[in-house]
Amino acid sequence: MNTKKNVAVLFAGQGAQKPGMGFALYEASAAARKIFDLAGEETLHDCFHSDADHLKETEVTQPAVYTVDLACFAALCEALGKDAEDAPFAAFAGFSLGEYAAFAAAGVFGPLWSGGFETGLSLVKTRSRLMKEAGRYKDGSPRGAMAAAMGDPGAVVSLVSRVRGDDVLEAVNFNSPAQTVIAGDLSAVERFTAAAKKDRSLGVKAVPLPVSGAFHTPIMAPAARGLEAALTELPLSAPQVPVFLNVTGSELSAQSDGSFSPERLKETMVRQIQSPVQWRKSVEAMAAAGVSAFAEAGPGKTLSGLVKKTLSDAAAYSVEDTESLMEAVTVLKK
Repeated sequence: MNTKKNVAVLFAGQGAQKPGMGFALYEASAAARKIFDLAGEETLHDCFHSDADHLKETEVTQPAVYTVDLACFAALCEALGKDAEDAPFAAFAGFSLGEYAAFAAAGVFGPLWSGGFETGLSLVKTRSRLMKEAGRYKDGSPRGAMAAAMGDPGAVVSLVSRVRGDDVLEAVNFNSPAQTVIAGDLSAVERFTAAAKKDRSLGVKAVPLPVSGAFHTPIMAPAARGLEAALTELPLSAPQVPVFLNVTGSELSAQSDGSFSPERLKETMVRQIQSPVQWRKSVEAMAAAGVSAFAEAGPGKTLSGLVKKTLSDAAAYSVEDTESLMEAVTVLKK
């Protein structure tokens, strides 16, 4: 199979983290090991040896998941007989934080092995610090929370409006026809969860997510301003593989004259931190562009599961350890 024509790689986001993630590939894959070594001892330790509570902290989670995403991606390319800088894929997309891994894989931060990975990691560390600070009260206590709401998206959005009150509460991740993530002040998220449980006629069920802030909401406005400043002097390159964006659900496009606009991409990155993730739209747009198979790179199987819930005829695989890597490669090489 010519993988470049119809396979997209999806990069996991915050919330997918788990203790020991990436260790099996570190031992088995030279390409994955190279990524981890570039990340440094602190991030490597967080990936392999941190417990779930420590991994939940934003400043720990984001660099760790970014690293594991790209280690899984590099291992997949290696197993397919390709270098990660010459990836044989049709498209990339990453969920929230995972979008930075998609940018790195596509060469937006420069060649992956020649500074691109490290540039992206440094930016992710800045982003995680800004998001942590924005998501806390002045006394340091966490302000926000997030929950996955299963049910009709319209019913979820309607319930959000009904229980919001004077707090921040938004539908922030439109993941599939059956799942929408909500986020906001903890009290508002708790009201949403209680209302969904009380009124069964809504057909909505809410499950708390293992994150430490209300991401993609107006609470993140200070983080967006900080990220804008951090991006000012950062050079960005045109993606070598199409990247489908969280903010729009569509492909990162060039200017009308065909040129790439770093400034417009920076504006999109700033918007992303406090805007909803249009994941369902991204998956559907990739399918419309000819993608028929998806490989999720990173911890967990969340994104491949969302693909199956969105596209009934699409194939979706996860790559997070040696077993899942071999399963995906066996199919992709046919």
